[in-house]
Amino acid sequence: MNVLANDGISVEGVEKLNQAGFNVTTESISQEEIVDYINTNNIEVLLVRSATKARKDLIDECPGLKIIGRGGVGMDNIDVEYAKNKNIHVINTPAASSISVAELVFAHLFSCVRKLHQSNRSMPLEGDSNFKKLKKSYAGGIELKGKTLGIIGFGRIGQEVAKIAIGSGMNVKFSDLHTNSATLKLEFFDGSHKDFKLNSSSMDDLLKESDFITLHVPAQKEYIISQNEFSKMRDGVGIVNAARGGVIDEKALLNNISKNKVSFAALDTFENEPNPSIKVLMNQNISLTPHIGAATNEAQKRIGIELADQIINIYNS
Repeated sequence: MNVLANDGISVEGVEKLNQAGFNVTTESISQEEIVDYINTNNIEVLLVRSATKARKDLIDECPGLKIIGRGGVGMDNIDVEYAKNKNIHVINTPAASSISVAELVFAHLFSCVRKLHQSNRSMPLEGDSNFKKLKKSYAGGIELKGKTLGIIGFGRIGQEVAKIAIGSGMNVKFSDLHTNSATLKLEFFDGSHKDFKLNSSSMDDLLKESDFITLHVPAQKEYIISQNEFSKMRDGVGIVNAARGGVIDEKALLNNISKNKVSFAALDTFENEPNPSIKVLMNQNISLTPHIGAATNEAQKRIGIELADQIINIYNS
């Protein structure tokens, strides 16, 4: 039973599969050569993350595939329904990276409200010559405590974001097409916990009342946030997208930053990955990371183990 983890898998995941009798290859094969590699090496399980695409043509040309797995949540790089219609199991790891993504959201938020994303660009250039000027420029930050965070999409990641927000003393609003209410369990270092029940808000209310807005939705055919939504937001709002590129209209975002409607944006995902707009990359009011939301050691370990468990269960069923 041969497994190709084309975009990598944790050592723990490899070890678990090896112990169950699977032969795991972690060599990265180009998209142009992967069909031939799969067929030549009798690959039955293909594991991907974001880079490798498992589209209809690959599925048709690789009749020996039994499982396609995505190390992560979204599966927009896999033709899921088509694969299932071909009797191929399609699996992912929806819970494994939630904490990592949520923590990245707050890394951006804490950075942006204190203008660290700007000062970290300026200090290496002017810190030794214009220290007092920079001190004045980057003073006047704000605190997150007491502010309102609007969360669009309230699945596992959105709920983990809400937990951190509550723990930071923020008010939380959420809007979700499928969830009207949720009870969050906040667990503390001493083993104690406290439950918080939240009810959903309308999208309009969330846009109007939030100081900061973060998106946690799957890939969309149309923008979730475009000019119409920006026009409803508070002046000086901050926006975070660690979900998928294409859920925010980046041209509208840049326009609203230029008008000070949006005070800052934080982007981990982009419309044109892996070649983001140079205007986005050069904007001083945007905090940037290269799609690393799930890329922590802990998350990758959990992803590898979760994928291995699902594969073993499928073969044993």
